Amino acid sequence: MFFYPGERAALFIDGANLYATAKALGFDIDYKRLLTIFRTKGRLVRAIYYTALVDDSEYSPIRPLIDWLDYNGYSVVTKPTREFTDSLGRRKIKGNMDIELAVDVMEMSSSLDHVILFSGDGDFRSLVEAVQRKGLRVSVISTLATKPPMVSDDLRRQADQFIDLMELRSEIGRETNEREPAKRDDQYVPRDDDFEDFADI
Repeated sequence: MFFYPGERAALFIDGANLYATAKALGFDIDYKRLLTIFRTKGRLVRAIYYTALVDDSEYSPIRPLIDWLDYNGYSVVTKPTREFTDSLGRRKIKGNMDIELAVDVMEMSSSLDHVILFSGDGDFRSLVEAVQRKGLRVSVISTLATKPPMVSDDLRRQADQFIDLMELRSEIGRETNEREPAKRDDQYVPRDDDFEDFADI
Protein backbone atom coordinates (compact mmCIF):
# COMPACT_ATOMS: atom_id res chain seq x y z
CA MET A 1 0.00 0.00 0.00
CA PHE A 2 1.41 3.36 -0.94
CA PHE A 3 0.12 6.71 0.29
CA TYR A 4 1.80 10.10 0.10
CA PRO A 5 2.28 11.75 3.50
CA GLY A 6 -0.25 14.50 4.10
CA GLU A 7 -2.48 13.72 1.12
CA ARG A 8 -6.18 14.30 1.73
CA ALA A 9 -7.96 10.97 1.47
CA ALA A 10 -11.48 9.65 1.93
CA LEU A 11 -12.84 6.12 2.25
CA PHE A 12 -15.92 5.25 0.21
CA ILE A 13 -17.22 1.86 1.41
CA ASP A 14 -19.78 -0.12 -0.58
CA GLY A 15 -21.06 -1.93 2.51
CA ALA A 16 -22.73 -4.93 0.85
CA ASN A 17 -19.76 -5.45 -1.50
CA LEU A 18 -17.19 -5.26 1.31
CA TYR A 19 -19.23 -7.64 3.45
CA ALA A 20 -19.51 -10.19 0.62
CA THR A 21 -15.78 -9.93 -0.14
CA ALA A 22 -14.70 -10.42 3.48
CA LYS A 23 -17.16 -13.31 3.88
CA ALA A 24 -15.75 -15.01 0.75
CA LEU A 25 -12.26 -14.65 2.27
CA GLY A 26 -13.41 -16.14 5.58
CA PHE A 27 -13.06 -13.21 7.96
CA ASP A 28 -15.02 -10.29 9.39
CA ILE A 29 -14.12 -6.62 9.19
CA ASP A 30 -13.14 -4.82 12.39
CA TYR A 31 -14.32 -1.31 11.51
CA LYS A 32 -12.54 0.32 14.43
CA ARG A 33 -9.18 -1.05 13.27
CA LEU A 34 -9.96 -0.22 9.64
CA LEU A 35 -10.44 3.46 10.52
CA THR A 36 -7.29 3.49 12.69
CA ILE A 37 -5.13 2.03 9.90
CA PHE A 38 -6.23 4.56 7.28
CA ARG A 39 -5.87 7.49 9.67
CA THR A 40 -2.14 6.70 9.73
CA LYS A 41 -1.84 6.81 5.92
CA GLY A 42 -2.51 10.51 5.38
CA ARG A 43 -5.11 13.14 6.27
CA LEU A 44 -8.35 11.17 6.39
CA VAL A 45 -11.03 13.70 5.50
CA ARG A 46 -14.02 11.34 5.60
CA ALA A 47 -14.97 7.67 5.87
CA ILE A 48 -18.39 6.98 4.35
CA TYR A 49 -20.27 3.69 4.58
CA TYR A 50 -23.11 3.02 2.11
CA THR A 51 -25.82 0.44 2.69
CA ALA A 52 -29.48 -0.23 1.97
CA LEU A 53 -31.92 -1.01 4.78
CA VAL A 54 -35.10 -3.06 4.69
CA ASP A 55 -37.67 -0.45 5.65
CA ASP A 56 -40.68 -2.64 6.42
CA SER A 57 -39.35 -4.28 9.57
CA GLU A 58 -39.28 -2.80 13.04
CA TYR A 59 -35.80 -4.15 13.74
CA SER A 60 -33.02 -4.57 11.20
CA PRO A 61 -30.08 -6.86 12.05
CA ILE A 62 -27.73 -4.36 10.43
CA ARG A 63 -28.94 -1.48 12.66
CA PRO A 64 -26.36 -2.03 15.47
CA LEU A 65 -23.54 -1.79 12.91
CA ILE A 66 -25.02 1.37 11.34
CA ASP A 67 -25.48 3.01 14.74
CA TRP A 68 -21.95 2.10 15.87
CA LEU A 69 -20.38 3.41 12.65
CA ASP A 70 -22.38 6.63 12.93
CA TYR A 71 -21.04 7.32 16.44
CA ASN A 72 -17.46 6.22 15.78
CA GLY A 73 -16.01 8.29 12.98
CA TYR A 74 -17.95 7.13 9.91
CA SER A 75 -20.59 8.95 7.93
CA VAL A 76 -23.37 6.53 7.05
CA VAL A 77 -25.52 6.81 3.93
CA THR A 78 -28.58 4.59 3.79
CA LYS A 79 -31.70 4.23 1.73
CA PRO A 80 -34.64 1.82 1.90
CA THR A 81 -34.60 -1.27 -0.27
CA ARG A 82 -37.20 -1.72 -3.01
CA GLU A 83 -39.14 -4.92 -3.53
CA PHE A 84 -40.08 -6.11 -7.01
CA THR A 85 -41.09 -9.28 -8.84
CA ASP A 86 -38.88 -10.51 -11.70
CA SER A 87 -40.10 -11.98 -15.01
CA LEU A 88 -40.27 -15.47 -13.45
CA GLY A 89 -42.49 -14.24 -10.62
CA ARG A 90 -39.76 -14.39 -7.97
CA ARG A 91 -39.75 -11.77 -5.22
CA LYS A 92 -36.52 -9.75 -5.29
CA ILE A 93 -35.14 -7.01 -3.07
CA LYS A 94 -33.00 -4.27 -4.56
CA GLY A 95 -30.87 -1.77 -2.68
CA ASN A 96 -28.09 -0.50 -4.91
CA MET A 97 -26.08 2.45 -3.51
CA ASP A 98 -23.86 3.07 -6.57
CA ILE A 99 -25.39 6.42 -7.53
CA GLU A 100 -25.16 7.84 -4.01
CA LEU A 101 -21.52 6.78 -3.74
CA ALA A 102 -20.62 8.17 -7.17
CA VAL A 103 -22.29 11.52 -6.51
CA ASP A 104 -20.45 11.89 -3.19
CA VAL A 105 -17.08 11.07 -4.79
CA MET A 106 -17.62 13.69 -7.50
CA GLU A 107 -18.87 16.33 -5.07
CA MET A 108 -15.92 15.81 -2.70
CA SER A 109 -13.25 15.46 -5.40
CA SER A 110 -12.15 19.10 -5.17
CA SER A 111 -11.30 18.59 -1.47
CA LEU A 112 -9.36 15.35 -1.93
CA ASP A 113 -6.09 14.02 -3.31
CA HIS A 114 -6.87 10.31 -2.95
CA VAL A 115 -10.11 8.30 -3.21
CA ILE A 116 -10.05 4.90 -1.49
CA LEU A 117 -12.89 2.78 -2.87
CA PHE A 118 -13.90 -0.40 -1.06
CA SER A 119 -15.69 -2.18 -3.89
CA GLY A 120 -14.96 -4.52 -6.77
CA ASP A 121 -18.01 -3.44 -8.77
CA GLY A 122 -17.05 -2.80 -12.41
CA ASP A 123 -19.77 -0.13 -12.66
CA PHE A 124 -17.37 2.19 -10.83
CA ARG A 125 -14.72 2.13 -13.58
CA SER A 126 -16.09 5.27 -15.26
CA LEU A 127 -16.24 7.06 -11.90
CA VAL A 128 -12.59 6.18 -11.22
CA GLU A 129 -11.58 7.45 -14.67
CA ALA A 130 -13.53 10.69 -14.15
CA VAL A 131 -11.85 11.57 -10.83
CA GLN A 132 -8.43 10.62 -12.20
CA ARG A 133 -8.98 13.24 -14.93
CA LYS A 134 -9.43 15.75 -12.09
CA GLY A 135 -5.96 14.81 -10.80
CA LEU A 136 -6.92 12.45 -7.96
CA ARG A 137 -5.33 9.11 -7.22
CA VAL A 138 -7.69 6.18 -6.73
CA SER A 139 -7.06 3.02 -4.72
CA VAL A 140 -9.49 0.13 -5.13
CA ILE A 141 -9.78 -2.44 -2.34
CA SER A 142 -11.30 -5.82 -3.16
CA THR A 143 -9.80 -9.26 -3.86
CA LEU A 144 -8.42 -11.52 -6.54
CA ALA A 145 -8.04 -14.37 -4.03
CA THR A 146 -11.52 -15.82 -4.57
CA LYS A 147 -12.77 -17.95 -7.47
CA PRO A 148 -14.04 -16.03 -9.35
CA PRO A 149 -12.34 -12.80 -8.23
CA MET A 150 -14.58 -10.28 -6.43
CA VAL A 151 -13.11 -7.37 -8.38
CA SER A 152 -13.89 -6.44 -11.96
CA ASP A 153 -10.79 -6.62 -14.17
CA ASP A 154 -11.68 -3.26 -15.76
CA LEU A 155 -11.95 -1.56 -12.37
CA ARG A 156 -8.69 -3.06 -11.15
CA ARG A 157 -6.80 -1.94 -14.26
CA GLN A 158 -8.26 1.59 -14.09
CA ALA A 159 -7.22 2.14 -10.46
CA ASP A 160 -3.90 3.79 -9.64
CA GLN A 161 -3.42 1.19 -6.94
CA PHE A 162 -5.19 -2.10 -6.31
CA ILE A 163 -5.05 -3.38 -2.74
CA ASP A 164 -6.13 -6.94 -2.14
CA LEU A 165 -8.33 -7.16 0.97
CA MET A 166 -6.49 -10.38 1.81
CA GLU A 167 -3.32 -8.30 2.37
CA LEU A 168 -5.19 -6.25 5.00
CA ARG A 169 -6.60 -9.27 6.83
CA SER A 170 -4.07 -9.19 9.66
CA GLU A 171 -4.65 -5.46 10.20
CA ILE A 172 -8.43 -5.09 9.90
CA GLY A 173 -9.82 -8.62 10.11
CA ARG A 174 -11.23 -10.97 12.70
CA GLU A 175 -11.75 -14.66 12.16
CA THR A 176 -15.42 -15.50 11.63
CA ASN A 177 -15.36 -17.99 14.51
CA GLU A 178 -13.86 -15.45 16.95
CA ARG A 179 -16.33 -14.53 19.63
CA GLU A 180 -15.81 -11.60 21.93
CA PRO A 181 -16.89 -11.63 25.58
CA ALA A 182 -19.94 -9.50 26.31
CA LYS A 183 -19.17 -5.80 26.53
CA ARG A 184 -21.02 -2.82 27.88
CA ASP A 185 -22.96 -0.91 25.23
CA ASP A 186 -20.39 1.90 25.15
CA GLN A 187 -17.67 -0.63 24.38
CA TYR A 188 -19.57 -2.47 21.66
CA VAL A 189 -17.58 -2.94 18.47
CA PRO A 190 -19.76 -4.59 15.82
CA ARG A 191 -18.78 -7.44 13.58
CA ASP A 192 -20.30 -7.75 10.16
CA ASP A 193 -20.99 -11.49 10.44
CA ASP A 194 -24.31 -10.77 12.14
CA PHE A 195 -25.66 -9.06 9.04
CA GLU A 196 -25.59 -11.73 6.33
CA ASP A 197 -29.23 -11.17 5.38
CA PHE A 198 -28.03 -8.04 3.60
CA ALA A 199 -25.03 -9.45 1.71
CA ASP A 200 -26.81 -9.64 -1.64
CA ILE A 201 -28.50 -6.26 -1.48
